[in-house]
Amino acid sequence: MRVGIDARLVYYSKAGIGQYIIHLAKGLAKLDTPGDSFLLLQSRKDRTQIISNNNFSRVSLWTPSHHWLEQPALRVETATLGLDLLHSPDFIPPFRRPYKSVITVHDLAFLLYPQFMTRESARYYGQIDHAVRSTDHIIAVSEATKQDLINLLGVPPDKITVIYEGCNPSYHPIERAEAAAFVRKRFGLEANFIFFISTIEPRKNVPTLLRSYRWLKDHYQRPEKLVLAGSKGWLFEEVDRTIYELNLENDVVLIGRVRDSEVNYLYNAASMLVYPSFYEGFGLPPLEAMTCGTPVIVSNIKVMPEVVGDAALLIDPHDVEGLGAAMHRLLTDESLRRDLIAKGLKRAA
Repeated sequence: MRVGIDARLVYYSKAGIGQYIIHLAKGLAKLDTPGDSFLLLQSRKDRTQIISNNNFSRVSLWTPSHHWLEQPALRVETATLGLDLLHSPDFIPPFRRPYKSVITVHDLAFLLYPQFMTRESARYYGQIDHAVRSTDHIIAVSEATKQDLINLLGVPPDKITVIYEGCNPSYHPIERAEAAAFVRKRFGLEANFIFFISTIEPRKNVPTLLRSYRWLKDHYQRPEKLVLAGSKGWLFEEVDRTIYELNLENDVVLIGRVRDSEVNYLYNAASMLVYPSFYEGFGLPPLEAMTCGTPVIVSNIKVMPEVVGDAALLIDPHDVEGLGAAMHRLLTDESLRRDLIAKGLKRAA
């Protein structure tokens, strides 16, 4: 079988779906698949070598991701590749094509929270109705996302297969002193900070995290810094404004996007990961933190029990005081910390 993987998004973003594509290719390269060949369809501007393997070859495409002419242009560029199947990890396949199609749906945030989308993203992902009807099969990254596809878009259950996302294999526990020394030298941070990592955008609920952190400091005078890692996304200005309004300029540290190797040290040096999203299709950071032996607080949205089981504290993402109290518990209750660390390592194994 000749399989294409639409990897154009890797040029535009190494996070999120870009990471999914990279690790998908690396995982497939480890499989024994005689008779199969894989074509990585990359942007012509992308110099990244995603994989070096005899079964994989690169095809450079002119069609930009999310362009308004993407449908006709991608159809023309892929028509002569002799594909049996095209996997589209960024939801939207060519609707007219001479090959089979599989898409991955990571979440349906754009349907549930349209106010959190840019106009351009809303235009592109607004094609999802056509996409789920057109494709031959759908990969959902969680049972929660599968149920959203069934309930919101009427997709037949037998057209969907759930394949959970997995952690970057480079994440693992590190000696505390080593992790502390690294983050001090690289970021100027002292260990035991409260940590958040993701693209900073409205559905990640960072303003509530900031208000809960303010509550924690006001009620318990805690010295720990709050460290926010990740690229600035849509409507980031609200986060800047909230930091200023809460007088947290000296307590909140924004370090931007960081390398995978640095993330491993940050997880290991943190006192906890706090991930209070309003909505996720899966939510990798909690699983990554547990892999590193870091206790986790997550919102009690429907997907999180699939990810964390009983190995994390679950909070209402709208409850400022409840999140602040949960952070205080993890900072002061050593028995609880040990229990969550042990459960988290077992859950992530």
